Amino acid sequence: MTKVLLLSDTHGYMNDTILKYARQADEIWHAGDIGSVEVSNTLKKLKPFRAVYGNIDDNKMQMEYPENNRFFCEKVDVWITHIGGYPPKYNSRIREEIKTNPPRLFICGHSHILKVMHDKKLNVLHMNPGACGKHGFHQVRTMLRFVIHKDTISDLEVIELGKR
Repeated sequence: MTKVLLLSDTHGYMNDTILKYARQADEIWHAGDIGSVEVSNTLKKLKPFRAVYGNIDDNKMQMEYPENNRFFCEKVDVWITHIGGYPPKYNSRIREEIKTNPPRLFICGHSHILKVMHDKKLNVLHMNPGACGKHGFHQVRTMLRFVIHKDTISDLEVIELGKR
């Protein structure tokens, strides 16, 4: 069983509340726009950390993290990218690959809009954790946490971090 904390769009922001939830997880996943090396280093010191770079991340971040991060967590095929779109309107950069080789769990950030939805046609669970940073148009900062056990994703929870 793997307890995952999923965040995105920190834009260089970190606080004690985010860190409290990070300590409770087994792994921390970040869907891009990390914003600073200090944020990623802080999270990496706490737990195993998987991330992608986003459109605001500088060359240092782009050298350390990929644009796409595809891996297995237990028996769940996971794909994280920053700009991915939503079912069925995926970003043109990934559209063909997701149709021909769909993951079980597709994660993106970028929009600052919390959204979890199922692509019934491809049998893909899509997650966007919203934004937990203070930069952007979102009103409430959010993250997601959930559990992966073998091939099952469960116990999905929205964490609200207060107003931007």
